[in-house]
Amino acid sequence: MGGSGVQASEKLRYYQANPPRRLPSISAAPHSEFLRTGRIARPAPPWAGVGGKRYLTREEVAERTGRKLTRAGETTHQRINAFHEAIRFPKLIFYRVFDEIPHLGYCHVTTSTTSFGQRGPIHWSFYIANFSSDISETYPFFENIRSGYSRMYFAVAYEKAPGETLRIDRSLRKDGLLFRTDDPHEAMKNVLLLGARNQSIRAMIKKL
Repeated sequence: MGGSGVQASEKLRYYQANPPRRLPSISAAPHSEFLRTGRIARPAPPWAGVGGKRYLTREEVAERTGRKLTRAGETTHQRINAFHEAIRFPKLIFYRVFDEIPHLGYCHVTTSTTSFGQRGPIHWSFYIANFSSDISETYPFFENIRSGYSRMYFAVAYEKAPGETLRIDRSLRKDGLLFRTDDPHEAMKNVLLLGARNQSIRAMIKKL
């Protein structure tokens, strides 16, 4: 697992108050276990405690972030499965927050398999992140993370690697992405299209 090119300052703390309106864009740290862990380090935002505000521990911040990500994942999964009885995705909700900056993270929503033409089946997972970023074709996966109030919805293909681990499948596309968007409506359409088994249902989805 690669190290971080950015170090978080121990002097910066979280406190229970309204967050700033905008956070600066900073390059992402390496992300060598994207599908399973989520270990990206970024500097913490300067939310210094003032006026007697109670400081939050990193564990408390991580817990709050996890609850928000989980709620987003559960709501999204419910909406996807409510579209048509012929489309059902398993509910596989889990989240990861970044160790050194726990207000950022992503939630795994579901996983499935889709065939593309004459190719064999492609295994993929659908995620929601509470930040936006560029996606690189090679390590590290996230680049130029932009936090704030943005979200990123994306599906990435994966394959089994030696030792029963998972890795990004780049056989279909170099970056492994099946789609990426900041629009929840567009994300829902893309996931539904990946799950549609016949042309009539696909036609319904495209009209959304």
